[in-house]
Amino acid sequence: MWGGAWAQATPVGLWRSVDDKTGEARAEIRITESAGALSGRIEKRLSKDARPGDVCTECKDERKGQPLAGLEIIRGARQAEGREVWEGGKILDPENGREYTLRLTPVEGGKRLEVRGSIGPFGRTQTWVRVQ
Repeated sequence: MWGGAWAQATPVGLWRSVDDKTGEARAEIRITESAGALSGRIEKRLSKDARPGDVCTECKDERKGQPLAGLEIIRGARQAEGREVWEGGKILDPENGREYTLRLTPVEGGKRLEVRGSIGPFGRTQTWVRVQ
């Protein structure tokens, strides 16, 4: 019982990202953990204009030209000591190719995930919804 309850309070799992401006579901992102660090990939794109062959044209690193489906957009976030917050990683916005400092905070018992990307003092927060 404890294991299941604990697992839900982590960012690990499948999430539906929702655009913070339009409220439109954008993608499903699978977050996994390896050696204490989180990574996340776009598993399925949900936006109306998504096409199967779309690639990351704006990416600046080795992800440039990579298919958006399967693209790693979260890298290196780790749990803050003694807190249910994961930070220190980066999140990529494939629409503009920018990487942002990342903070992930499970809320509502792990049913939702506050995803904050920032550059310096500026940033924005999206709330993702757990799919599984």
